[in-house]
Amino acid sequence: MIELDVNGTTHRLEVEGDTPLLWVLREQLGLTGTKYGCGIAACGACTVLLDGEAARSCAVTAEAVAGRRVTTIEAIEAHPVGRRVVEAWVEHQAPQCGYCQSGQVMAATALLAAVPKPSAAQIRDAMTNICRCGTYNAVARAIGAAAEAG
Repeated sequence: MIELDVNGTTHRLEVEGDTPLLWVLREQLGLTGTKYGCGIAACGACTVLLDGEAARSCAVTAEAVAGRRVTTIEAIEAHPVGRRVVEAWVEHQAPQCGYCQSGQVMAATALLAAVPKPSAAQIRDAMTNICRCGTYNAVARAIGAAAEAG
């Protein structure tokens, strides 16, 4: 049994300790907003917040997050910075296909929570998630707008 705090709710789950958090979220808890992209922590589609910091859930085990606070896209609007990020995403029409966008929103929320007014270089350096549609400029504009709104 592993006890996980996900989106403010404690879950006691019977899973192998080495099961990737991504699969626990999607398969055990039904939180499918966190996407599978590459499985090697390179693309960022599976990004969640662990104690407020961006983490690739495909490369973190369930055992490693026991006792830590996990936030997924399903609860990001309850976070004041996350709400601003989502509003900016909509206003600036950041997504195209949308597949990577939950991970992008999570990474942007972590960035703005740590650096409320990031420079263009800080945004570029922090946003390492891959977007096959190439929405990088729209994402950067949305992050800038969310920072200004804060």
